[in-house]
Amino acid sequence: MSLPPRPGLFTSVERQCADLNPAPELQIPDGVNGAGAPIALDQVRPVLYDRDAEPAVRSTLWHQIAERGRLDSDRSDWPTAVVWLGLPGLRRHAVDITRRFCAERDDVEAELVTCYLEALADVTADTPDPGRRVLRSAVSRAWALWRRTRPEAAVADLGGTEGPGTDTEGLWQTDHEPPARPDGTSAGARITVPAHRAEGVRIGALAQAWGLSDTATRYAGRGRQIATISLRRVGKDR
Repeated sequence: MSLPPRPGLFTSVERQCADLNPAPELQIPDGVNGAGAPIALDQVRPVLYDRDAEPAVRSTLWHQIAERGRLDSDRSDWPTAVVWLGLPGLRRHAVDITRRFCAERDDVEAELVTCYLEALADVTADTPDPGRRVLRSAVSRAWALWRRTRPEAAVADLGGTEGPGTDTEGLWQTDHEPPARPDGTSAGARITVPAHRAEGVRIGALAQAWGLSDTATRYAGRGRQIATISLRRVGKDR
């Protein structure tokens, strides 16, 4: 597996577990008197994510993984190995969340791992299909968190900021908030337009169309700030 040059959390865990086979090993049912056969760590992950594998086998492995996750990390390598076993189910979502919310990849990976371990801790011996439940719960929690805490990105060059996407339904809304003036008179403006009129338009072009180009587009990180503009889709993510 080729690894990215910057060692983020996922990459660090991959490297730590490259040759790891912690004890006690997981066991896979072999159908002989109910006994199980030991299975090496590097052979476990393919079984967990193989849709053709027996559901009962995968469930048995996930129940054992949940037990290993409760071991003391100072005395066992299993807590790290448990994270490694969950990475295939988390990695794609780490990429999607990072891109969707312009978030720091390290923060997203850390949150996904935290949600994964929390979901794994809730697994009991009676939990059906534990792998599916754990991964769906972890991913759902992480997405919900980033939706709630989505930051507002501050930019210096408003004219170079991408405008809204190509969604042709609903409305787009902008708030223009000039700074307070010495005389105390400073009024904000809110403008709403149909989404199809805003397709592919940059914020600088919007400012010009709305008569704000003399204020909004001149701020480039130097001198005094004369206005801020924020865009939001009406009725969504407010």
